[in-house]
Amino acid sequence: MNLVEQLEKNMIEAMKNHEKEKLIVIREIKSGMKQAHIDQKKELNDELLIDVVSRGIKTRKESIKEFEKGGRNDLIEKTQSEIDILSKYLPEQLSEEELLKVIEKVFEQVKPESAKDMGKVMGVITPLVKGKADMGSVSSLIRDKLEG
Repeated sequence: MNLVEQLEKNMIEAMKNHEKEKLIVIREIKSGMKQAHIDQKKELNDELLIDVVSRGIKTRKESIKEFEKGGRNDLIEKTQSEIDILSKYLPEQLSEEELLKVIEKVFEQVKPESAKDMGKVMGVITPLVKGKADMGSVSSLIRDKLEG
């Protein structure tokens, strides 16, 4: 069963079990997928689902940082539970060790000479780790390696 089918199945289960929060998050994912399908003419598939879920997680993590500044623990907990729901629709995440191996292979392939080659490295590595790692941490690891 692919991720899109799993999402549909989970939505029906959430409706039957009256899991309001889970249902809201799943509907948000579906809405984001439909919007991307219309706007960008992308096919409704697992890749699009991963893009939408990754964006949702990223915005929620940013929100958590703001909630921490404001001392809103209630909103932090709610947002974290939404992240937990979203994370179920991502492929298994790479460990930092696995990620460093991928970065090393890309460096051997691209042979970057300075920080100016960051775009080249990111262009090659993005399709390899998309959805499997936080792109912000991937970017900082690459930047550290380029500067080091």
